[in-house]
Amino acid sequence: MDLLKIENLEVVYNDVILVLKGLSLKARQGRITALLGPNGAGKSTTLKAVSGLIRTEDGEITEGSVLYQDRPIHKSLPERIVRDGIFQVMEGRRVFVDLSVEENLRCGGFTRPSSEYPESLAKVYAYFPRLQERRKQLAGYLSGGEQQMLAIGRALMAKPKLLLLDEPSLGLAPLLVEEIFTIVQRVNQEEGVTILLVEQNARAALSIAQHGYIMENGRIVMDGTSESLLNNPDVQEFYLGLGHGGEKRSYRDVKHYRRRKRWLG
Repeated sequence: MDLLKIENLEVVYNDVILVLKGLSLKARQGRITALLGPNGAGKSTTLKAVSGLIRTEDGEITEGSVLYQDRPIHKSLPERIVRDGIFQVMEGRRVFVDLSVEENLRCGGFTRPSSEYPESLAKVYAYFPRLQERRKQLAGYLSGGEQQMLAIGRALMAKPKLLLLDEPSLGLAPLLVEEIFTIVQRVNQEEGVTILLVEQNARAALSIAQHGYIMENGRIVMDGTSESLLNNPDVQEFYLGLGHGGEKRSYRDVKHYRRRKRWLG
């Protein structure tokens, strides 16, 4: 079953700038779906179109639809979308720096009955023991990795059915990236949470996702299983830094590539 379907979506900012151009994708229930692409491709805009936050940035869905459990939600308010089971973890963590760790987590559970709070909090601390150690500490004094854990933990307090993760590896050391992606995979497997993961670290994202899409200039240019994308020579060259035969390519070579004609089909 497809929990989320985006069909022929067009998004315009400030009544002028066309960002998404007929974008379509699906997120299967209980799976991790990766959405990959360079900066400016429209990945974050896609998530905000699903969560309803696009309206807070003078954006508008002008064409197409967003279906959640086969029901259109692209005209719903963000708070209604959260109550329906969709939660977005924004790029850059966005924790409340003047609140404690536990107060941040309490904010995440505001749509749930108060009786569920102790159980949800215990579950978050089981996934992120460091948050329990720092539960009384102000979130602004946490490290970048701990803030990312807090942002994901706050989302889990809402008991989402669909979790939208925007660049969880941004600015983190490789070991922390590995730890966070392992926890994301556990949340998917143990809680059954469907995850739409936006990420520039293609290798890390495809290592835990079952299916992936690649965006460029507001359009999907390629999709397939994670295995097929990892073995695709275009993906290896443009996103994994490997040339033909598996040899490493310099970033300068990759940065200035000319897209192959078949990518435009």
